[in-house]
Amino acid sequence: MISARNGWSPRSLPRSFPRWSSGWRAAAAVGAGALPALAFPAPALWWFAYVALVPWMLLLRSAPTGRRAALEGWFGGAGFIVAVHHWLLPSLHVFLVLIAVLLGVLWIPWALLVRELFGGQPAAGRAAAGLVLVPAGWLLSELVRSWQGLGGPWGLLGASQWQVPPALRLASVGGVWLVSLLVVAVNCALVLLIAVPGARIPAVAGVAGCAVLTGAVWLWVPRPEVSGRLRVAVVQPGLVPDGPDSAERRFAAGERLTRTTAGQRPDLVVWGESSVGADLAARPDLARRLAALSAQVGAPLLVNVDARGQDRPGIYKSSVLVGPEGPTGARYDKMRLVPFGEYVPARSLLGWATSVGRAAGEDRMRGRAPVVMDLPGGVRVGPLVCFESAFPDMSRRLTLDGASLLVAQSSTSTFQNSWAPAQHASLAALRAAEDGRPMVHATLTGISVVHGPSGERIGPALPTSASTARVYEVPLATGTTLYVRFGDWAVYAAVAALAAYCAVLVARAFRRPAPEPSSPPARTARG
Repeated sequence: MISARNGWSPRSLPRSFPRWSSGWRAAAAVGAGALPALAFPAPALWWFAYVALVPWMLLLRSAPTGRRAALEGWFGGAGFIVAVHHWLLPSLHVFLVLIAVLLGVLWIPWALLVRELFGGQPAAGRAAAGLVLVPAGWLLSELVRSWQGLGGPWGLLGASQWQVPPALRLASVGGVWLVSLLVVAVNCALVLLIAVPGARIPAVAGVAGCAVLTGAVWLWVPRPEVSGRLRVAVVQPGLVPDGPDSAERRFAAGERLTRTTAGQRPDLVVWGESSVGADLAARPDLARRLAALSAQVGAPLLVNVDARGQDRPGIYKSSVLVGPEGPTGARYDKMRLVPFGEYVPARSLLGWATSVGRAAGEDRMRGRAPVVMDLPGGVRVGPLVCFESAFPDMSRRLTLDGASLLVAQSSTSTFQNSWAPAQHASLAALRAAEDGRPMVHATLTGISVVHGPSGERIGPALPTSASTARVYEVPLATGTTLYVRFGDWAVYAAVAALAAYCAVLVARAFRRPAPEPSSPPARTARG
């Protein structure tokens, strides 16, 4: 198809191409697919995201066949997954590679779009279509892998822009999805500028359009209006050595650090994920200690219980609000669990994963619904647990339900010396900006951080080396962002663009005239 339209054909390549190039192209695809990982924390080279896809796309557009482009999209996707999630290797071992190989398939349609729309010397119209459809194809791969059963939306390309104020403003309009679309569009424009001289006009127009959109959003989209402040104490006990009494020692460390905030008049004290290792109904002594602690500091405590419940089967991870009189009854059970970390998918088939890594020995139980908790004074808190902060729809749901403060309770102690804590902490900025609500990311071992309603950093982060408690002046905000109001419209627009493109291809196929039957061979006389 491309050769007919663009005057380019794989037949024009040297005959030795398949023999000497297939090996290095496969390796180059894996390496090129891994490059965007540098834009995420810990390197956090946010600017690199705007050029990181260029080598991969240049490789794909030069693929001699659609099959080769599909393979290089697959290999590159696998390289991307391994690079962004490499810190999972100690837990998953060979499973990370297997998961990457499976998820890499999601980049095959994107790779075919790159070759189809940017291969050879496309006309200006086709190049302009590529500036829309190729980013949409990338977003489709992000959307599918964002399903919780496939691991969730960790490493979305737009999330690499968590510290860029104009990008955060875009997130308030179309979520992290809109940021991803614009980042990929800039990469597409650079590919055209480098490799397709005849398409420089649409390429420059594409970059200018992204800049104009970003500028318009920055100038005219309203900022959240600050309506008050809440003093939030974040308690980070730090690493506690494993042992039979580690849960008790972690609880005691949380108690000790919380007492240091008593003279600072906090309105809320937040502990990290799994900060309480026993069900409070089964351990009334722990409930009494927490109630006494709440009375001493003059604020309710939001703790996280990771234990088998007395009144229900299985183990839940639950955010529990405790006041001076004990647990208030407000409880949120984690709904979206970490594959392998908190449950093993198809355990009857993959249960052997527990013998080669740190996969969950017993599946955690899932909660049924989000919960918004009421604090004294009327402030409403929407809790999330661990990697639920990666899901834009969950924080949006809490905001629609009336939450004025978002809280994520987390623990990344298993990955303490990796990129994971920084990657996880950065997600709070995106969720805060999308929803126009401040977000507290409280962990057991760091990195704990607080972001304001525009995604801006509030106070210093608590590093992985810290064992401390800190009180933050958190600005509260009113109003509704466009993302909260209209949701994932950028995703729907991308899917609609791809559907329209597919419809055009189908219509062209039906309009194409059938080949005329060939004439019967002429008879020759035989003597």
